[in-house]
Amino acid sequence: MISLTYDLHIHSCLSPCGDDDMTPGNIVGMAAIKGLDVIAVTDHNSCRNCPAVMKLAQQFGVLAIPGMEINTSEEVHAVCLFPSLEQALAFDDYVYERLMKFPNKEEIFGRQQLMDEEDREIGTEPYLLISSVDISFDRLWGLVRSYEGAMFPAHVEKDANSLIANLGFVPPDSKFKTAELKDLKKLHEVRRGNPYLDNCVIISNSDAHYLEHIHEPKLTLGVREKSIQGVLDALLGEVLIR
Repeated sequence: MISLTYDLHIHSCLSPCGDDDMTPGNIVGMAAIKGLDVIAVTDHNSCRNCPAVMKLAQQFGVLAIPGMEINTSEEVHAVCLFPSLEQALAFDDYVYERLMKFPNKEEIFGRQQLMDEEDREIGTEPYLLISSVDISFDRLWGLVRSYEGAMFPAHVEKDANSLIANLGFVPPDSKFKTAELKDLKKLHEVRRGNPYLDNCVIISNSDAHYLEHIHEPKLTLGVREKSIQGVLDALLGEVLIR
């Protein structure tokens, strides 16, 4: 087993709350400078800046996983990661069909910029990506697995848009194997009322919306090999994480 430094929850400038400097090139460049082994750009309800990220990551020697942070019908945020760009974009199509079509107001929510590998804007998304989609949390695990991906609930300790805050508890019939805490100091507190998490792999990502918030290479992920599938296997609970 090998250990990889990671940050698997990063927003680009496609997310309306993402800073304009969060371009694919800047994100990958910052990850490379910091020495991260693996990253995932996970915009709200979209994977469409992943093609540029993955092309650049190859050039910089950073492993990039395509994904998104979905906002379920209960407004629970969850990170969904996929073994290939093709599967991620197919999932993106499925989600987009079920996105509430509320026009984005850039002056209120921010711009939603689609970028190429040269960090050139190639378009904008007209509908607000932080809206909820018509997919329930209890359906999400099976749906993501049908695309051969891995899903984990995001920032479970937060007071808004988290599994615990919005549902009130972790459903005992859940199937996810990994959960994300932004603040690992709250792990024992969160576990006390939610025994399901006792058997979960616990990770911490930056949820970065600004370049300076991308994680330093401090936390490591134990994987069998340095590959997208190796990381997904770890998130599916097949190897240990620390």
